[in-house]
Amino acid sequence: MAKLTAAKRRALPGSAFAVDHAKRKYPIQDKAHARNALARVAQHGTAAEKATVRRKVKAKYPSIKIGGKK
Repeated sequence: MAKLTAAKRRALPGSAFAVDHAKRKYPIQDKAHARNALARVAQHGTAAEKATVRRKVKAKYPSIKIGGKK
């Protein structure tokens, strides 16, 4: 996974984040970050955030398995 610096994170559009464009949580601009977002939201996210991240990752990267399902 490429390092995402603060400057690069600020430059990303809101659509590159899985949760709330204003909060800019869980960047999913590439597959590696999408997998990481799934792992982090599983550890620290609310039920609503988990559902949102799973839905957005599945829509953007259908080849990524979510919860052991394809």
